[in-house]
Amino acid sequence: MTTLFAWRYFKSKKTTNAINLISYISMVAVAVVTAALVVVLSVFNGFEQLVQNLYADFYTDIKITTTNGKWLTTSPAMLQQITGTKGVAAVEPVIQERAMLMQGEDKSIVWLKGVEPGYANVSGVPRHLLRGQFALGNEETPALVMGSGVENGLQVIAGQNIAPVTVYLPNRQATLDADPLTALHTANAFTAGTFSIQQEFDNQYAFTNAAFMRYMLDLPPNEVTALEIAATPGTDIEQLSDKLQEQLGKSVAVQTRYQQNQALFAAMKIEKIIIMAVAFLILLIAAFNIISSLTMMVLEKEKDIAVLQAMGATSTSVAGIFLKLGALLAGVGGLIGGMLGVLICLGQQQFHWVKLGGQSFIIDYYPVEMRATDFLLVGVIIFTIAIIAGFAPSRRALRIQQSLR
Repeated sequence: MTTLFAWRYFKSKKTTNAINLISYISMVAVAVVTAALVVVLSVFNGFEQLVQNLYADFYTDIKITTTNGKWLTTSPAMLQQITGTKGVAAVEPVIQERAMLMQGEDKSIVWLKGVEPGYANVSGVPRHLLRGQFALGNEETPALVMGSGVENGLQVIAGQNIAPVTVYLPNRQATLDADPLTALHTANAFTAGTFSIQQEFDNQYAFTNAAFMRYMLDLPPNEVTALEIAATPGTDIEQLSDKLQEQLGKSVAVQTRYQQNQALFAAMKIEKIIIMAVAFLILLIAAFNIISSLTMMVLEKEKDIAVLQAMGATSTSVAGIFLKLGALLAGVGGLIGGMLGVLICLGQQQFHWVKLGGQSFIIDYYPVEMRATDFLLVGVIIFTIAIIAGFAPSRRALRIQQSLR
């Protein structure tokens, strides 16, 4: 019954035009903020998904490193145990070290990663080649696949320069008082390809073959920097990581892609929480319009409240009418705003209305991804705002009711 009265009050024309105007303003305010919230969250989701995809192509599903020092000592039994674990699709050893690449007077400090020929089974880097091919050579004739930023820094064109690039790597056998000339190992390598994923990787990384890195660093065959693992599709990465950690013990650290970039993903989550908090405050301000509208309506319906009381209406039911009326004002505004937000997002997905400024990003328009959880969260926020907005006017209705007894 309270819902019926709330609906009739909602759609009926008020005797005072100011009440109608304030009601419309409150609904429009909620609708605009809701639409903006849907669009902003969807754009944020789009960027989040884009960044995750880029990181997914560079960082593998799981990475195993040592907890003691820098070099992980492997064994056939260890590798067999990992490959035999359900959910593991491929395992590749990686040798990574700081290196300096030099071409004439140009130089670049990079992370040089030595990988095996099957590295494409665990990483998406080979899918992002700008030019050339993902060819790494061998121990005697090494080749380099470098990021586009590294390529620009060296002033070379991968696969086309005749002169080799000089590679400088630290000599593990050198002592602190060693001659600077003997503190580094040097070798020549030709460029085979260039990749481009995002600036962070393009400016810092280059790839070569693991045998060359092992030779340059005087590493024994069973020592690597890390083991990188690709999981089979549909595998719960967190569970697989925990299982591998339990099997291999505390001497190694097993990290998922999220844990390898925990600071980044944590910052993205915090940003989203801040967006929601700001939107809640804006909607709270919009709720004052609803409070004003309901308060004026309570004053207008004093006679109706007295009649309802005479007919046996309880205090709870009278208060419930105005609580539900507040929910209707906020709900209709939220529904209209949500539909408007969806239409804007669909249009951006289809037609790319709003472009990104500059030419340096991987896409030229704002990405959009709508998620059901965001709509549910927006609905909870609007419901909370409706309760807050309807509370004070409903209490006012109770006081009027008591004065009429």
